[in-house]
Amino acid sequence: MTTLPHDAGNAGSVTVEYSPDGRVATITIDRAAKLNALTLAMLDELRTVCVSIGRSAAAVVVVRTAGDRVFSVGADINHFSQLDSVAMWRSWVATGHAAFDAVEALPQPSVSVVDGLAYGGGLELALSTDFRVFASNARVALPETGLGTIPGWGGTQRLPALVGEHRAKDMILTRRVLDAPEALDWGIATRLAADGALDAEVDGLITQLLGSAPIAMQLAKQSLRAVAGGTPASISEALASGVAFATRDSAEGLAAFRDKRPPNFQNL
Repeated sequence: MTTLPHDAGNAGSVTVEYSPDGRVATITIDRAAKLNALTLAMLDELRTVCVSIGRSAAAVVVVRTAGDRVFSVGADINHFSQLDSVAMWRSWVATGHAAFDAVEALPQPSVSVVDGLAYGGGLELALSTDFRVFASNARVALPETGLGTIPGWGGTQRLPALVGEHRAKDMILTRRVLDAPEALDWGIATRLAADGALDAEVDGLITQLLGSAPIAMQLAKQSLRAVAGGTPASISEALASGVAFATRDSAEGLAAFRDKRPPNFQNL
């Protein structure tokens, strides 16, 4: 079987840093010298980091990449182009799915910060988060058919779920590139920052999210996923509401409402 090339000088890294109060976990994908192209090792690191964050007390997760020109160009072509079909099936595609599924499965709301190009697997990574804040210079595309392959890390599933089958075909079959306003109009971007205001837009969203009870947000996110998978809302909402109502944060939220004051949620 074909072995994966070793690129020690530009291996890249995936790290997590927590805010001083532990409420915000920031994942940073850093392989800026290679336009944040993703390797198997980086995908494995991403999955491991997500599992760790999911078990933490963080309330919000932010996904960033290094540099300011490219969010990520996706899969490292030099890596996957040397694989045979079995390695592609067994390792490359499976590892990418495991990593991005781990991002999507984070119990906390997740925010990707898209600055510059998000192509191929870079866009598929962004699609696996709950919110996508775009800089004005962002561009997105799934150009894999131009390389004789297809989006292999969830693009054919997550993109049509957002934009519909016909628009997904337009992007995937024609390799159409969307600029930031088009991405917002299509529903790929959830927020679009003004020039030079990306960090402020992200900070504003984080502040809004931190104003909600963390456990309630996680239960709501879980209920939304369950309904999307076919579970009746009457069942998922009943179960989630029952759990939420039993938390200390629920009692605090109701007390704060009665007292006409901001709630002090403790993630309990």
